[in-house]
Amino acid sequence: MATIVFCSVNKTARTTVRRCLTSHLKGLASAGESHLPLSSTHSSSLALLPGTRWLSRGSSVRFMSQGTAGRASAGRTRRGALALSGAAAVTAAAAVAGFLANANHFQRAEMATKVLRAPEEKEPEGDISERCRGFMSPPVTDIAVLQKTKGEMRTRMEMLIMETQAEFCRALEEVDGGTFKVDRWKRKEGGGGISCVMQDGKVFEKAGVNVSVVSGYLTEEAAKQMRSRGKVLKGKDGKLPFCAMGVSSVIHPKNPHIPTVHFNYRYFEIEEEDGSKQWWFGGGTDLTPVYINKEDAFHFHKTLKGACDKHHSQYYTDFKKWCDKYFYIRHRGETRGIGGIFFDDLESPSQEEAFSFVKSCARTVVPCYLPIVYKHLNDAFTDEEKDWQQVRRGRYVEFNLVYDRGVKFGLATPGSRIESILMSLPLTARWEYMHEPAKGTREAEMLDALRNPKEWV
Repeated sequence: MATIVFCSVNKTARTTVRRCLTSHLKGLASAGESHLPLSSTHSSSLALLPGTRWLSRGSSVRFMSQGTAGRASAGRTRRGALALSGAAAVTAAAAVAGFLANANHFQRAEMATKVLRAPEEKEPEGDISERCRGFMSPPVTDIAVLQKTKGEMRTRMEMLIMETQAEFCRALEEVDGGTFKVDRWKRKEGGGGISCVMQDGKVFEKAGVNVSVVSGYLTEEAAKQMRSRGKVLKGKDGKLPFCAMGVSSVIHPKNPHIPTVHFNYRYFEIEEEDGSKQWWFGGGTDLTPVYINKEDAFHFHKTLKGACDKHHSQYYTDFKKWCDKYFYIRHRGETRGIGGIFFDDLESPSQEEAFSFVKSCARTVVPCYLPIVYKHLNDAFTDEEKDWQQVRRGRYVEFNLVYDRGVKFGLATPGSRIESILMSLPLTARWEYMHEPAKGTREAEMLDALRNPKEWV
């Protein structure tokens, strides 16, 4: 299918997009796919002007007006908020766009905004210092060192996580209208990080996107965790030099109809007694909604599946199951959310191919989540729905503090920064004694999905 590129916002462009999208939708209908929301896994793509949103209802296309921030004062309802801050680009290769495959199927016509990347897998070219100018902050490692080691995996991974942080932060700022506080920190044992946090925004109650690049010696306690994962590590005089880096984010929106999202992509390298090195990648992206929305779940999982399928036909199936198993709150008998993908200790088929897969996953962060955010920006919600969101956040806290491997490793690593480790916790949460939703309610539907994980794609 053809790629449509818009160069100006004028009558000709609007006529062109209407004609092209009408043709595109007819093509989907003839292929028996008109009931499916379009995702980044489809072969067609749109490259729109930054800051532009399109809405399709049936075969017609029009501009979306900018939302307004505020909260309804009448009755017991509140509204989510959006204050678009102009035409700043989300990224050079990603823009905000959207349309529906079938307006009759999606009566609310909310999956209007689509964030798509160009289907390019190559690393950005150019001088390291030039690439660093687009980051939220200078990288943790000195730029001169990165220049000298630009072919090494450590450098390539640090550049990827810095780029992922910048892309996601700018996409969220575009939605919220607020700005991230950039907090650089150093670890005396080696390395440091960059925490980007936005609190009490118009859309997001708390949004954190953290990068860390740390090095030093693995403690005995941390080494035990590695052994429990099947890693047989032999250090010299009890010391195991290591380097660990990653990007991690958790977004807690104000509106209970906008899901919480989490992603983390990381690289670990360790040197053993004989000088040999072990390395592996890990990570994943998962969604934690307060209420079930099947179209959102389909879009989220389909986008992740597209990234996985580029590398191995079994990746999505295996990593989706792994995600459901990992993000499981055993003492509650329920998963934390509706999953996504999760993998760890990835060291095959080769370092280059494993890195390429991680890169594909990192590049789905914006397109799998931002369309869902735009869809629900102005959804009304009641006090009861807000209370249910608070209860579900309590479950989120329980998982992170009791089971999450990253939190455990961080707390066991000397010199770790507690604020960054606990960045994933929501600003507010609630614990009600013996809370159980009434049968037949949307809350009960959500709980059933958590107790019985579904296949969304």
